[in-house]
Amino acid sequence: MQLSAPPYEERLTAPRSWWLISFLIGVSFALILLPFGTLPMLGGLVGGTAAAAVVASSYGSVRIRVVGGFLIAGEAKIPVTALGEAEVLDAQEARAWRTYKADTRAFLLLRAYIPTALRVEVTDPDDPTPYLYLSTRDPEGLAKALKAARAAAAPGAAA
Repeated sequence: MQLSAPPYEERLTAPRSWWLISFLIGVSFALILLPFGTLPMLGGLVGGTAAAAVVASSYGSVRIRVVGGFLIAGEAKIPVTALGEAEVLDAQEARAWRTYKADTRAFLLLRAYIPTALRVEVTDPDDPTPYLYLSTRDPEGLAKALKAARAAAAPGAAA
């Protein structure tokens, strides 16, 4: 007997190129501090690189999880029973839902460096949010996990 749906977890990590940019920011700090000597220059290199890396890491630390009957997307925690059908969005359709098709009341967890997304209807009548837009590298897997979690949370599923 399965007590709950298998969990889903994804971290929306920043692309590798951002780490190179972090190093280049450190180099620019080093060049700024070069007139003050070697030690300040090295401090600028290390400090600038570290600061930029912390920013890149924190921006890419957002997680999407389906666990225990809840969808946890960033700081939002939504019961799967309040969610409707999920629509897998390819790169072109995801861009459309980020721009001219977007509803200002929608919950958007978007990362521009992730081309695909999942759009999930919110069925809770007390919630003014019409849908969730979630950037994800595996929209099909997330849709399957949500479907399984809804089925497990449905009344009579534990029978």
